[in-house]
Amino acid sequence: MHIAQKFEALLERYRHPDGRRWSGKELDEATGGVVTRSHVTNLRKGRIENPGYEKMRAIAKAMGFAPEVWFEEGLGQGRSIGQAEESRGVASRLEHVFEVVRNPKTGEPYTNAEVARMTLGDLSEEEVERIRTGAISDPTVGQVTALASVFGVEPSYLLDRGESSLLDKELVQAYGMRTCET
Repeated sequence: MHIAQKFEALLERYRHPDGRRWSGKELDEATGGVVTRSHVTNLRKGRIENPGYEKMRAIAKAMGFAPEVWFEEGLGQGRSIGQAEESRGVASRLEHVFEVVRNPKTGEPYTNAEVARMTLGDLSEEEVERIRTGAISDPTVGQVTALASVFGVEPSYLLDRGESSLLDKELVQAYGMRTCET
């Protein structure tokens, strides 16, 4: 599903408190200008393919849903923003995945260069490093998706979630049975 289609579905599902769909002007005001009216229009018309996590998070907060809903196929099944309050952030979640997931050939954590190669050109070694350290605090949808694909996790795992212990157990179990090629 294209990001514009997801946004339309989110606008339909998570309505303004008075029951109307959110307007671009209302989202601009509700996000404190983080997401401008024109950005909303361009997102709805499909002119923006990777809005960036900070803008997606601002829209989610304004509309009252958890940021990871953007990445879920079922559009969150009604999850609220309150379920995502305990945040470790993208950088620390990615660092955690690096610590937990080991290269099956060496038993060592993957290097930034190995992960960059495994994204098949979607990310450079420098971009992996910058996301990992938080220097890129607003990774694009494509960047989050590429990293998640390398580690075999849902993109939502790398985003704000309050379910870390369950997800950590699933991550360890998944990697106990999987081998990655570098």
